[in-house]
Amino acid sequence: MIPSERRVASRRARQRTQRRRAAAIGLALVLATAGGVGAAVKLSGGASGGHAASKPAHDARAEGVSATAATSGVSNAPATATVSITVVGDVVMGTTGALPKDGGRTFFDAVDQNLRSGLSLGNLEGTLSTGSGSKCGAGSTNCFAFQMPPSYAVWLRRAGFRIMNLANNHAFDYGERGLRQTEATLTAHGIAFTGPPGRITVLTRHGVRVAFLGFSSYPWANDLTDIPAARRLVAKAAGQADLVVVMLHGGAEGADRTHVPHGTEYFLGENRGNLRAFSHAVIDAGADLVVGSGPHVLRGMEWYHDRLVAYSLGNFAGYKVLSTSGVLGISAILHATLHADGSWAKGRLDASELVDGGFPALDPDRHAYGLVRELSRADFGRRAMSISRSGALDPPAS
Repeated sequence: MIPSERRVASRRARQRTQRRRAAAIGLALVLATAGGVGAAVKLSGGASGGHAASKPAHDARAEGVSATAATSGVSNAPATATVSITVVGDVVMGTTGALPKDGGRTFFDAVDQNLRSGLSLGNLEGTLSTGSGSKCGAGSTNCFAFQMPPSYAVWLRRAGFRIMNLANNHAFDYGERGLRQTEATLTAHGIAFTGPPGRITVLTRHGVRVAFLGFSSYPWANDLTDIPAARRLVAKAAGQADLVVVMLHGGAEGADRTHVPHGTEYFLGENRGNLRAFSHAVIDAGADLVVGSGPHVLRGMEWYHDRLVAYSLGNFAGYKVLSTSGVLGISAILHATLHADGSWAKGRLDASELVDGGFPALDPDRHAYGLVRELSRADFGRRAMSISRSGALDPPAS
């Protein structure tokens, strides 16, 4: 082992010890038991914006997913256990006045088999709600508010989604009422959620506890612009789970925003975060996988301290509401399989695209592979993730 590798291994070992100690001194989870996907949830006091954390998601024991209260510093995960995490970017199944004709029943038919291979996470860009109260004023031509019928949660669940990120700019399109409806709807359909301030959502699969946290730059979400607070919350999650998955929603938007810049990104006057600094900080605090959405395009993938950062997975679905031209219509499904100690087991990308107005479909030409490979090399050099012609993901050679 070369000195740099030895230092990284030593640092990760110290982090694991710190996690167990933190859990042992009382970082207990709030656990709800009812029908639905397993979720043990820690609700802390509000972080930013004054919005109280929402009610915990329901618990269920289906398809090997269950809830667990991490009150002990000793993991019950089998030594050989691995967990597959499947992640996609922005998901919008249409909006009021522009919805699929079949009520969403076949929306994910072309990709659902690709979403069922692990704990599947997506960024829900919009609300599952009814009623008025849009943030957009009457006659507005440069404001976008997305409202999907609550019944569409059925199709999310059937497609394989087990948890959705609500830390984004469209979760509050219909105000507090729309956000609470969305949370309640997901819970009722057995889909956990993450993103509200202070919320840590833990799912257990194959005996491995996986904590999910969502961050964006809005008051109804964990704040990715407050990096010290993000580090503290991730460290707390690391004390409650074997694995920590962070989803960020940030960065500037548009077809010309495929590269990850150094420094803070701004869009329409908003601070959308310093994504490099944020991602590195949360990994240093104990995150095992960081995945992004927000720019509406694919971005490169970085191997940082033996952990993967996928800076943006682009648009996954955006029926009649998201542009699908050029790189905006190129997407990917990320599969990352991790050992219970957070180390990398294997991974791959499934190349996808948006078709027929924004439906998700597999891309037979696999444009995502070349695009992400090129962006990764350009932005991260020797830390670029390796992507084969078949989509296999491998860490760079040390």
